[in-house]
Amino acid sequence: MRINWEEAINQIFMDRLSCPRCGQDFDELVAGYSRKPALNRFAPRHRNCPRGDECDARKLITLCPDCARNERLRGSPVDPEALLETYMLDCRRDLEESLDYLAEYWRDDFDLPEDELDSPLDQVDPDTFAEETEWRERLEEEYLRYHREFRQRQRRLPHPGWRSEYVEEIVALGYTTLLGD
Repeated sequence: MRINWEEAINQIFMDRLSCPRCGQDFDELVAGYSRKPALNRFAPRHRNCPRGDECDARKLITLCPDCARNERLRGSPVDPEALLETYMLDCRRDLEESLDYLAEYWRDDFDLPEDELDSPLDQVDPDTFAEETEWRERLEEEYLRYHREFRQRQRRLPHPGWRSEYVEEIVALGYTTLLGD
């Protein structure tokens, strides 16, 4: 079963939670993290992963209590409001990882000669840079969608200073962002 992320997030925005495993509606779901590839299909934010069903990255999984028990997913019960916050925080974590990659970690992927150690990624490998930029833009669009939803619900954003810190860091690296200037 493949999850339609747009449908899943729209249901959260409408305060409806559906278990991606059994398809039933619930007032609360269990949200937890797992590295098990067998649970990938229950991770809405994991869509479009290039490693697909073989991925063993840590991902946020949401299931009803019975399905969580059957799949041995440990987590906490969350209502739609808490799940929205959980997804936003998970998206922020992914954006921070992307920022860290652009700042430093990409160098580990290349055997750089001495004279290129201080070069930016877009000059060393434009294709990798383009992929990372596309991924980061998708995450930023997702983050903005959560942000708008919090505003429409007239709820305070969790850790509101995070956005300005992220923008300052990404701009200091010389990159643009959809989250501000």
